[in-house]
Amino acid sequence: MPPTDTRAFLERRNALWLTLRQHSPDGFNTDEVNADTQVFEQALTELSELIGWNRPRILAGLGISSAEDAAEQP
Repeated sequence: MPPTDTRAFLERRNALWLTLRQHSPDGFNTDEVNADTQVFEQALTELSELIGWNRPRILAGLGISSAEDAAEQP
């Protein structure tokens, strides 16, 4: 549920989607994996809390399947 300030909610939501796209697993450089993974996971968690979507739904919105996500996990 969006906070009272709808504009701030939309701006934050859009910024989080952008962060996820910029740091998505398929764009990783091996030297940047740990930093990108941390940024990606933090943004994913925050977006999930903000919009009430679970992880698989957000990943699907990014075009990342659950199988691809499982392969990225240690």
